[in-house]
Amino acid sequence: GCSNVLHGTCLVFPFVSFPVGGEQISAIGRGICVLLGISLEDTQKELEHMVRKILNLRVFEDESGKHWSKSVMDKQYEVLCISQFTLQCVLKGNKPDFHLAMPSEQAEGFYNGFLEQLRKAYRPELVKA
Repeated sequence: GCSNVLHGTCLVFPFVSFPVGGEQISAIGRGICVLLGISLEDTQKELEHMVRKILNLRVFEDESGKHWSKSVMDKQYEVLCISQFTLQCVLKGNKPDFHLAMPSEQAEGFYNGFLEQLRKAYRPELVKA
């Protein structure tokens, strides 16, 4: 199962499109896609830590082709954020259980605060949701 802390999974893509029901909701060019799972116990401090980690995670090549050298900030790439409560699952037998996930009413404000901090720490026009 998963532990009950803020989970962020970063995926590196040359292009990301996020369709819902056949309609494209959001898309970015080169950059990272962040799937964010918010738990009941998450705090502002963990949110700030996640913002720093996402922006400084070295997952891109440098100019000489050296892997794991540059961050999304270094490259001025885009960030697409998607709230993903399923990252907070634990298995109970053969069934997923999401009791550790923050309830959606509460998580929405937390997620919006996360986006706001990410935009303040980076370039707002490069952060999509």
